[in-house]
Amino acid sequence: MIAIAGLCAVFLSHCRSGEPPAPPAGAAPQSTATPQTSTTPPGNPWEGVLSPLTYPGERHLANVRQLTFGGENAEAYWSSDGKQLIFQSTHPPFDCDQIFVLDVDRPGAEPRVVSTGKGRTTCAYFFPDGRRILYASTHLGSPSCPAPPDQSQGYVWGLFPDFDIFRANADGTGVQRITSAPGYDAEATISTDGRKIVFTSARDNDLEIYTMSPDGSNVKRITNRPGYDGGPFFSDDGEWIVYRNSQPATEAALADFRALLSRGLIRPTTLEIRVMRADGTDDRPVTSNGAANFAPFFFRGGHDRIIFCSNLGDPKKRNFDLWTVRTDGTGLERVTYNPTFDGFPMFSPDGKRLVFCSNRHNAKPGETNVFVADWIP
Repeated sequence: MIAIAGLCAVFLSHCRSGEPPAPPAGAAPQSTATPQTSTTPPGNPWEGVLSPLTYPGERHLANVRQLTFGGENAEAYWSSDGKQLIFQSTHPPFDCDQIFVLDVDRPGAEPRVVSTGKGRTTCAYFFPDGRRILYASTHLGSPSCPAPPDQSQGYVWGLFPDFDIFRANADGTGVQRITSAPGYDAEATISTDGRKIVFTSARDNDLEIYTMSPDGSNVKRITNRPGYDGGPFFSDDGEWIVYRNSQPATEAALADFRALLSRGLIRPTTLEIRVMRADGTDDRPVTSNGAANFAPFFFRGGHDRIIFCSNLGDPKKRNFDLWTVRTDGTGLERVTYNPTFDGFPMFSPDGKRLVFCSNRHNAKPGETNVFVADWIP
């Protein structure tokens, strides 16, 4: 929520680099398109060749359909009526992410921009009433895109301090700022009853998870450990929260985390999935595999199963796929087998469809698009 103005940028860049894992047997690319030049490192035969929409082993997905075509599109989330998606996208004329809304079942529908067109945006979400939206933006700090962080000492993600959380009408009008604490505020989602927003903030000199009312009042911190806690989502009943966590394991790692944070940076490599009650109690791990696990979402109607994205299946840690797991850590199952990137899964409100973002079937290397599929239990 990954915006990955934050994590998306980290992991998409990561999974595009170097050689991909070996393709699944019988799933060779099928394309009539000519690969186009790109700054993406060479050597990935699955990028930019209109590779398959589906792969052997993807038994939970049917009728996979591509909804966007070109650019970098991420974090697509459903409206409560299951008719629209809201997501972030970088494509001309914008130089960095803006927020768009798309009608899912209207053939030929074009995404329409609903953010200001200024600054950089991330992590958009519909309010349950469908009349309002929520997203984070840097536009009050500057109308220009923030400068990317220096990567000369390893890959880092910039925690742009101008990120604040805004709400607006569904058409983008009536923008209201609802956070104003110094530092990064982003990664916000909303409970299904519309009464609580959960988000990530650096306001207390750490990256912690907070809740607040829809108008920005009643802010409460619900995590309290050194490291990064972020990307939170409520269960449908509002009783539980699932999120990603990167916890420094040594004093040296903690010192590195704090030094980077003081400069508005983070280096997320290992991330684990955790769950907690909505008040922060009963916090416990779901995964402990040492991989980069992120973008978790509860199965609809409960809080005992999760779908998430991970590079767990690739020994080189470059390919990300979708996985499911029970909240007690058992029942791990791989969902996708695309040898590039699949991420940001979210079930439709009725649980019958899955939206996700992927580098499969892209016309240019590095493009990430939005896909929707029927979910087969």
